[in-house]
Amino acid sequence: MIVILGASGATGSALLDRLGTLGVPSRALSRDPESLRARLDGLGGGPVEIHAADAADPDSLRVAFKGADQLFLTMSNSPAQVMLETQVIDIAAEAGIGHIVKLSAPAVGPRSPVLFSRWHHAIEEHLRSSGVTHTVLRPYAFLQKLPHLAPTITAQDVILGAMGEAGCTYIDCRDIADVAAAALTRPELAGGEYTLTGDRTFTYPQLADVFSSLLGRTIRYVDLPPDAMRRNLTEHAHMPDWLAGHIVEIQQLAVTHPETPTDTVERVLGRPPRSLGAYLRENLHQFR
Repeated sequence: MIVILGASGATGSALLDRLGTLGVPSRALSRDPESLRARLDGLGGGPVEIHAADAADPDSLRVAFKGADQLFLTMSNSPAQVMLETQVIDIAAEAGIGHIVKLSAPAVGPRSPVLFSRWHHAIEEHLRSSGVTHTVLRPYAFLQKLPHLAPTITAQDVILGAMGEAGCTYIDCRDIADVAAAALTRPELAGGEYTLTGDRTFTYPQLADVFSSLLGRTIRYVDLPPDAMRRNLTEHAHMPDWLAGHIVEIQQLAVTHPETPTDTVERVLGRPPRSLGAYLRENLHQFR
């Protein structure tokens, strides 16, 4: 049995869909099981158990992990993430789960310039010390995060950022989920560390050009100094300061450590990753 912690999120729900298509039994954990059940109605595919569970509630995890042999671990970034994920790992090990696939982040390390990457480094280190076989996925920016650009595109025909001419290797969450499903169903992939990207980099000016072509109007990129970008996110997007800081750190990481596409998705799945253009065409209504 494969347990998916974070089954309501973009990657977790895509993994649930993929395992269903493969006919692989899975157990989806959610703090809101009824909403998840409503989303899954009519999907078909393999059998899915839905359990109410919360990473902050150890007893709920112990119940949810009974009889499971693999775990997909993904959580929303938060200041409590290290504490919560290491707790999940410990409970999974106690429950006899033999393989954990963890969704991590790029540029992990104790001195990473990105706060979230330092968090993920600490979690990965704990996972290594747990004795559980583990697979680590390190994706770059999700295509599914692009709708965060929609407010200024729809209202002002602009994209705001602090990346200059640096490129970003966007990846579709569905490709991440497909790689995760492969790691959970193909034993030869277990134990690896996989950096996941799309098939090319896009600068923000290039991204603006793509939007211009698809929307039929001119979209401009406006480059801001990092501090100004952070203020814009807290004052206008109403983000908490720690999250705004993370977004700016990620954008600056692309400046100081240029992103390079990998061939991991194609090597694992035998097909190219989904493209930025294809994703935008599917979701263009969000940017009109």
